[in-house]
Amino acid sequence: MQIYSLQSSEHGRPTIIPNLQRTLKPHSTPVVTAAVDSTGTLLGTGSADGVIKVWDIRGGFITHTFRGHNGVISALHFFEATEVESENIKLLGQKEKKKGRKTTNGEDDTMEGVELTENPATRFRLASGSEDGKIRIWHLSKRKAIATLDSHVSVIRGLDFSKHFNALVSGSRDKTIIIWDAQTWKSNRIIPILERVEAVGFLEPSSYVYTGGESGKLRIWSPQTGRQLTGEQPAGREGNEITRVVYSPGLDFVLSIHADQSLVLHSICALPLVSTTVNTIEPLPIIRRISGTHDEIIDLAYVTPERSLLALATNSEDIRLVSLATEQPNTSSGKGGSYFGADVALLQGHDDIIICVDVDWSGCWLATGAKDNTARLWRIEHARKSYEHYATYTGHAESLGALALPQQPLGTTPSSSSPLEYPPSFLLTGSQDKTIKRWEIARSSVNANPSSAKKGAHPSSRALYTRKAHDKDINAISINHDNTLFASASQDRTVKIWSVQEGEVQGILRGHRRGVWSVRFAPKDTPPISGDSSTGPASSRHGLVLTGSGDKTVKIWSLSDYSCLRTLEGHTNSVLKVLWMPLPPPSEQSNKRPVQIASSGGDGLVKIWDASTGEPACTLDNHTDRIWALTVNPTTNTLVSGGGDSVVTFWKDTTTHTMAAKAAASTARVEQEQQLTNHTHASNYREAIILALTLNHPGRLLALFQSVVDRSPPEEGSLSGLRAVDEVLMNLSDEQLLELLRRVRDWNTNARTAVVAQRILNVV
Repeated sequence: MQIYSLQSSEHGRPTIIPNLQRTLKPHSTPVVTAAVDSTGTLLGTGSADGVIKVWDIRGGFITHTFRGHNGVISALHFFEATEVESENIKLLGQKEKKKGRKTTNGEDDTMEGVELTENPATRFRLASGSEDGKIRIWHLSKRKAIATLDSHVSVIRGLDFSKHFNALVSGSRDKTIIIWDAQTWKSNRIIPILERVEAVGFLEPSSYVYTGGESGKLRIWSPQTGRQLTGEQPAGREGNEITRVVYSPGLDFVLSIHADQSLVLHSICALPLVSTTVNTIEPLPIIRRISGTHDEIIDLAYVTPERSLLALATNSEDIRLVSLATEQPNTSSGKGGSYFGADVALLQGHDDIIICVDVDWSGCWLATGAKDNTARLWRIEHARKSYEHYATYTGHAESLGALALPQQPLGTTPSSSSPLEYPPSFLLTGSQDKTIKRWEIARSSVNANPSSAKKGAHPSSRALYTRKAHDKDINAISINHDNTLFASASQDRTVKIWSVQEGEVQGILRGHRRGVWSVRFAPKDTPPISGDSSTGPASSRHGLVLTGSGDKTVKIWSLSDYSCLRTLEGHTNSVLKVLWMPLPPPSEQSNKRPVQIASSGGDGLVKIWDASTGEPACTLDNHTDRIWALTVNPTTNTLVSGGGDSVVTFWKDTTTHTMAAKAAASTARVEQEQQLTNHTHASNYREAIILALTLNHPGRLLALFQSVVDRSPPEEGSLSGLRAVDEVLMNLSDEQLLELLRRVRDWNTNARTAVVAQRILNVV
């Protein structure tokens, strides 16, 4: 057990800095549960051996040790007894003291030893539950159990106390909750929940009871009637079970903790104050979702026109939309804001793991494909906080492995000016059933008139054509810049070029020795790229195609004759994703920035390549597992990678700055070279020697010293030949002297230059 002190960070940043105060070993067996009292001074811990210990948090010592349970301690809760219960305990003590006690005149002494007032510290209690289904109430002042509650038949998972009702509520995996009267410690009401209960508690002062369990939904109950107030809620997917609920009186939200390590904040502002007057209420609205950790990143994409959100497929049935805003979180409300990395929305609808995602040219439409054999289209309107399911496309016999949306609007049409009102014209999908389908995307009445449309109405989906495309699974699909061609990559080691309109094969790219994982068309106006054989530039009229394969290579193909122009080798494992880096705007093309491509692989590396030369420009290393996902911001050139290590990495494009720095360094070196020549001719030996050492010019440095040694006659009193040179050598810094001695060592091994080396050594 470790105890930390929490301090706010300096400079007004909304972060907490934990400082470790002490480390303790509370039990000899694993600690299963813990609870802190309302004053923040006591900590209760329950272990697997049935022992409960109460600790002074500041002092770090044990104040109480309770034994009595026969199994694992599964729940703890501190509470303060009301006046009624305290009076009952007091009267019980009086009766015990009156037994057998008489005064000298033979009358009962009813007042002797009776406390007229009670110290508030004696009203603190600790409720504990264990796997045997029993609950014990411990009196902290008397250091013993004052009640044992035995009605549950399974593990106790939650305990809470209400001063308003003077009652204790308990929840168990026997699918019931029980409300206990704290005056008599008898059960007032047993409420069947019909699911394993993992969390239970009172909402003060609204007079409600909440429960959370295996369904993953927060449910509200009336403790007076035992009736569920929230309407029917569909059960969550597997792994979304609620494991704990945190609520503090005075806050306007409840925090539920789920098995997938996500936190969900539910608003309780709309709850009526009195539950007996309420028939049904809507499920508590979700005001924020926090992902504690992501699973394996399968795919990702920038969405919204400003590319301010990132859509993540995290090896689950849902898509997480994450904010890329740069402002700091708003901590004044306690619920945070739209800061970098904050969960914005969760797109739910698929019944199995999502494999692929793609976004159209506008960033307003997101397509997802999953193992449930369906594709879904989503409408993203971040300005209005609207993230809606638009259409479902069903027809494939096996799971989807690839899909693509148009990447450019078709001329100056209404869709180009109002993309939210006009969905993309078509969707391409590829599946493990080895077929490709082109789907027509109809404009629904929901888009045309949202106010008059029925809620949940979606346009019908229809496949314009289906083609038997490959002999094995289809891994990737890409559409060219004018929406006339698309490419499909498959595990059968081929890439096929198709016409979008007719769905006919235009060409086949053969050359990879393993399955092809990724394919991308080059952007519009990509400059010509010469082939490996230097036969001249490739024609860019028909375009270029980039592919990545399991044979660890990246290939650039010409669409003029479907030949391979370049093969890029450097990855040590399968290349899983490739893309073209955005071309610089026409105003910056004079900087001669090279055409670049990016690739990621099973070796956990991202490589940036110069497409013109085929040489790697840099290697980016921040992942510990294979990188499945790679995308780029078309405006800022920020590269985003995600992989099997559940890490999303943002890479800043520094090509322009690097080129400017290299140009500046080259210019500075030319200037220094000229200065060295000038100083040598002017006999400014100090500046000449230092510049020769700085520029790493041993030949010119040797010639300089040779001219001094050969000077005739040598200057009187000089060891080298000139007293000015002697003075320079004696005033060199340690780094400069070390560099000079390295050169002297080399010169001393040659008879022709040994004289110069010995003369310099004499001076040093």
